[in-house]
Amino acid sequence: MQTTRTWHLDRPDGRRVAVHELTPDAPADAPVVLLAHAAPGSGRFDPDPVATAAHRVRLIAPDRPGYGGSDPVPGGFATVDAAAADAAAVLGRVLPDGATAGVVGWSAGGRVALAVAALRPELVGRVAAIGTPAPDEEVPWVGEDNRAAIDALRGTPAVDAHAALTGAFGPMLDAMTGDARFGLVTDPVADAAVLAEPRVADRLRSMLDEALASGSGGMVAEVAGYSLRPWGFEPSDVKAEVLLAYGAADALVGPAHGRWWLGVLPHARLEVLPDLGHLLVVPVWDRVLDHLGGRQR
Repeated sequence: MQTTRTWHLDRPDGRRVAVHELTPDAPADAPVVLLAHAAPGSGRFDPDPVATAAHRVRLIAPDRPGYGGSDPVPGGFATVDAAAADAAAVLGRVLPDGATAGVVGWSAGGRVALAVAALRPELVGRVAAIGTPAPDEEVPWVGEDNRAAIDALRGTPAVDAHAALTGAFGPMLDAMTGDARFGLVTDPVADAAVLAEPRVADRLRSMLDEALASGSGGMVAEVAGYSLRPWGFEPSDVKAEVLLAYGAADALVGPAHGRWWLGVLPHARLEVLPDLGHLLVVPVWDRVLDHLGGRQR
């Protein structure tokens, strides 16, 4: 069983961010890799501990606001750029002077990884975005009913929007228990083979239990933040080399999203993995670490 260590970072607005050291025995001079988790998710998730150990990296993963051990944001909107600021503060704490980190995001976490690269380029070497959604207005994916509910809240005060989204999504999320939660971040058909691999389901179950331990508030605030507020960065400002990885069989966030990102990022490469779904973060992890290892200094 992989050991972890968790510490907390105090933020200027009074929040505390939980930061998980997923390789606490890594050497002090090991290259740093920061992982931004899915939504819902927690930093207590190493996609493939064997690959992580083989690459000899220091893998760190903060919980975004309202997930796991991190405090929620005041006001109801957990925005992409605010999450990126938290991640950058973590990197500022752990990186040696002049060093950069590899930054990777799975699903919704890919937006955060790209935002860190755009807003704090001095901290970032290379980036990987795995199964990351494009804006819904560019590649429709949230569904007509959800889109209508979100559009109705545009311009609504944050507290009211959060309350409305909690009423719409909270009961469904709170009612989900056990492995039924897998459907929030996986495709039951396309991801079945990956889920059946040793300990993958255990790691995913632990992540989701941690993520939703305090209820649906973190996910609701994040949905509000990335749906009703600007993301706070321009893809054209991401100067790092970006690996875009998508599963050809991903029914949640398919390769069309990767093609959109490929068209707006200055230095990106798109890889579409056959027969894989949204849980491709597990089988592609070794490839991701190969990519991230190219520019840390």
